[in-house]
Amino acid sequence: MSDQDVDKCKRGFLVAATGVVGGVVAGAAAVPFVGSMLPSERAKAAGAPVEADISKLAPGEMKIIEWRGKPVWIVNRTKEMLAGITKNNSKVSDPKSDVPLQPDYAKNEFRSIKPEIAVLEGVCSHLGCSPQFKSADAKSDMGMDWDGGFFCPCHGSKFDFAGRVFAGSPAPVNLKVPPYKFVGDGKIIIGDDSKGA
Repeated sequence: MSDQDVDKCKRGFLVAATGVVGGVVAGAAAVPFVGSMLPSERAKAAGAPVEADISKLAPGEMKIIEWRGKPVWIVNRTKEMLAGITKNNSKVSDPKSDVPLQPDYAKNEFRSIKPEIAVLEGVCSHLGCSPQFKSADAKSDMGMDWDGGFFCPCHGSKFDFAGRVFAGSPAPVNLKVPPYKFVGDGKIIIGDDSKGA
């Protein structure tokens, strides 16, 4: 083998080795760059769907979870609560939920997929306070003819157990229903309604 052949072999090896090292360095440099384009954990948490276990939520009880920095109420409504919703149709501002504050599948009398389970954003539509859950027993304590629901202590807005605002309240519209879906009987995913119901 001549010196010229040896030089060609060395040159080929060096070119190939340089190419491999260059590729590895370029790949290593691209990883953080591509990673910086993905949403952060904080950003994902701000809008990511949240799963809630409601398997032990007894009738008449409410569970509060956080989604997108807001409280979301999940209420297991009793037969009495459901009857009160129907009875309130003439007392609420938007009985048929014509203002689009709920997904299409929740545009019904109870503003929910399943009548007994209410899912509502716990933010008053007046100035953003968080109303309080009040049972039907609270009406005597509050000095009003009211079968319970949600009461905003900031300015006195009242909502029924479907989140519909009572006429004459400072709140202009009903409480919002976030997108959600059931996963089996005992779990709800808030923020994802990919199957539509």
